[in-house]
Amino acid sequence: MVTEKQPAPAGGGEPEALRQDKRAGQSGKESPQNRGEGKMEPTLIILAILVVAVLGRANSVAVAAGLLLMIKLLQVDRYVFPVIEKGGVFWGLVLLIAAILIPLANGKISHQDLWRVFTSWLGVFAFVFSLFTTYLSGQGLQYLTVQGHSDVMPALILGAVIAAAFMGGVPVGPLITSGLLALAVKVISRA
Repeated sequence: MVTEKQPAPAGGGEPEALRQDKRAGQSGKESPQNRGEGKMEPTLIILAILVVAVLGRANSVAVAAGLLLMIKLLQVDRYVFPVIEKGGVFWGLVLLIAAILIPLANGKISHQDLWRVFTSWLGVFAFVFSLFTTYLSGQGLQYLTVQGHSDVMPALILGAVIAAAFMGGVPVGPLITSGLLALAVKVISRA
């Protein structure tokens, strides 16, 4: 039985990345992967964030950076990072909201306490500010993910780390900050 020989794919069947690396080597230039820069730089950045967080006593940032560093050093980041990236914000918010709701769930706050809060000026302001910041967080999440403006993320992260480490802040600000940024962009683009 005679079979026809199939034409070889372009590049002799090699993956495109390998062909690009060979071309870079032939032209006298090394690719970042060949120099080993591609893997070390993110590790150094996370390590720097960890050091700043520890020095500034920003425990939540230190734990997060330490966890990411450990995952990276164990070389399971390609499996774990996508899972955290996809569901981390959701599950983080679930835990945060659950922690806030515990006084209601265990009876430390009664329905009379709730009524008193919503009939005071402080409670009304808290309610209005909560509506506004929650709206901004939603706008920020959409701005970063759906609208694809993740390029501003390094500035948001750096601001959150510095504020948490040296100003006593809690690093939940990037979503609200990006919401403020999205609102400002809308206002400026209409002007």
